[in-house]
Amino acid sequence: MTSELKDKVAVVTGATRGIGYRIAEALLGEGANVFICGRDPAFLRSALESLGSALYQTVQGSAAGERVDGIVADVRRYDDCRKLIESAAKRFGGIDILVNNAGIGIMKPVDQLTPEEWDATLETNLSGVFYCCREAIGWMRKRGGGYIFNISSLAGVNPFAGGSAYNASKFGLNGFSEAMMQDVRYDGIRVSYIMPGSVDTDFGAAPGSKARAREAGWKLTGEDIAKAVIDLYKFPPAALASRIELRPAQPPRKK
Repeated sequence: MTSELKDKVAVVTGATRGIGYRIAEALLGEGANVFICGRDPAFLRSALESLGSALYQTVQGSAAGERVDGIVADVRRYDDCRKLIESAAKRFGGIDILVNNAGIGIMKPVDQLTPEEWDATLETNLSGVFYCCREAIGWMRKRGGGYIFNISSLAGVNPFAGGSAYNASKFGLNGFSEAMMQDVRYDGIRVSYIMPGSVDTDFGAAPGSKARAREAGWKLTGEDIAKAVIDLYKFPPAALASRIELRPAQPPRKK
C-alpha cells in the first residue's frame, strides 16, 4: 500500500457509529492504525469487531485486528480524554491524526432547554475537542507534525430557531479551530474543520451495517464526510484548506 496514510496513527472520537465510524473505516482502508472511542461499551465492542472484520476481508492475510483498537471514553471528561490519547499513543507508538467527531444535538427553544442539556452540548461539542487537542498536540510535536480534523456543522455559521446550544457549540468550535490552527502551524500540525449540512447518519443502525439509502436521494452520508477527511490529509502540505463546507448538491426545492 502506497497511501500517505499507511502506518499513521489516527484517533477518532465518537466512532462507534455514524460519521465517526465511516471515518475510522476509511482511515483503516488507507493503511492507518486507528484508535476509537465511544461512551457505550456494547457499541464499542461491536464497532471494533466490525471494523476488524471488514479490514480483514479487504486486506487478506493481514493481522487486521492489530490495526484497530479503542476504549470506552466520554469526551466531556478531561481524564477520559487524557486516557484516550495516552492509550492510543502507547498502543501504536504515537499520534499523527486526531479526528474530533463526537457530538450531540439537543434542539429546543432557550426557555425549554435545561441547564443540564446546555452543559452536555457545550461540554461534548466544544470542551471535549479542547481536551483531546490539548493532549494530542504534544504527541504530534514528537512526531514532527500531524493533522487535527474537527467535525463541525453548517450550524456553526447559520443559526436557527431551537438551535441555541448546538449553534453556540459549533460557532465556538469554528473559532477554536481557527485560533488553534495559528497556534500550531509552525509545529507542522495542520488543522481543518469540516462543516457538513444534512447528513443521513442512521444513528440507530448497528455499527458496520450498510448505510441507509440516501433519504430521497439528496442527503450527505458518513462516507462523504470520510472522503473529505482523506482528501484533506492528502492535500499538498504547503497549502491548507482550513475550512470546508459540505452540503447536499440538490436538496429539495423550497416551495
